[in-house]
Amino acid sequence: MLDKLASALQFDRQALGLRAERQKVLANNIANADTPHFKARDFDFSRALAEAAGRGASQEQLGMATTSPAHLHGVSGHASPVARMLYRVPDQPSLDGNTVNMDVERAAFADNSVRYQASLTLIHGRLRALKTAMQPE
Repeated sequence: MLDKLASALQFDRQALGLRAERQKVLANNIANADTPHFKARDFDFSRALAEAAGRGASQEQLGMATTSPAHLHGVSGHASPVARMLYRVPDQPSLDGNTVNMDVERAAFADNSVRYQASLTLIHGRLRALKTAMQPE
């Protein structure tokens, strides 16, 4: 029973994890707004979520290719969205090479925060409905 509940909430857990990771990236961009030659970064949330959901659906893990018997035979785990980070294209280039646009970053940060909170509210509602369904009358 618990494994079915965990698998039902797997997508929500992955979405929340990616939202939290994106919040860190956006906060890093805002924190480095005055750092010379800092390049603002972000990742495509929808693509990262689709990849995470695809990995979650197939429980098998891929083995790493080796070219020598001396190589370690590891198993690749879940790749972080940090590996698929993209640089923002600046709207207006600055003299110090910094590509952070505070208006864009603040808007993305606020949007991501609202979506994170909305996801938490939806999950809370789903769990409350499941709890009500499991209680005897």
